[in-house]
Amino acid sequence: MLATVAQFAATTDKAANLEAAAGLVATAAARGSDLVVLPENSMYADPDPRAETASKAEAVDGPFATAIGALAKEHGVAIVAGMTEAAAGGKPSNTVLAVDSTGEQFGVYRKVHLYDAFGYRESDRVQAQPAKALTFRLGGLTVGVMTCYDLRFPEMARFLVDAGAEAVVVPAAWVAGPVKEDHWTTLLRARAIENTVYVLGCGQTGPVSCGQSAIIDPMGQIAASAGETPGVASAVLDAARVAEVRAKNPSLANRRFSVAFG
Repeated sequence: MLATVAQFAATTDKAANLEAAAGLVATAAARGSDLVVLPENSMYADPDPRAETASKAEAVDGPFATAIGALAKEHGVAIVAGMTEAAAGGKPSNTVLAVDSTGEQFGVYRKVHLYDAFGYRESDRVQAQPAKALTFRLGGLTVGVMTCYDLRFPEMARFLVDAGAEAVVVPAAWVAGPVKEDHWTTLLRARAIENTVYVLGCGQTGPVSCGQSAIIDPMGQIAASAGETPGVASAVLDAARVAEVRAKNPSLANRRFSVAFG
């Protein structure tokens, strides 16, 4: 299947964010894409780390999710996109929804590891959730989902691989900063190499985040990258390539440890 990472910088203007996402999905669909990955917090993003965001949160069947489903159906593509999900009586969740080409939801993933690092405290505004693997089948592959800071925890990717993932999508808003871009690319490649999977990292662009969305193949090679400005990058994902790499590098079969969440 042809997969596309579609990056842009979301703001506090939900309508503008949706318009930007719609344009990118249309561009990806015109290329023949089967899967389009949008960034973390595509629905709404406030760069002020002290800003209140709970009032902007929506349900996973709310206006943003409905619009993403309609986009998927209109263009005949599966879409993965980040949003802020409302929670009754508590902090919202940093949530990723995945929809199929008919607009129906594959499911949602709620972020496990919150970005309490590099002087930022995501947990002040967002509630961490227990690990629950979101996987779905598309183009002959099982695709798993995680979010941004999860990338720094190798056990999260392995958790998805243990659930059958052959490709992992990572919607993100990877904050720009000294060597941060290098961390992003290095970690995307590391998760691909150690798990012999495709990794699709889609980040928000500047000025807050670094962009640099990329698709990594199971050998750790960069198959496509989008640079630092809004736009798309596409690559073919092939189950036969995963099987070929796993035959050459059977590290999953050879491992002596397992990962469990509970």
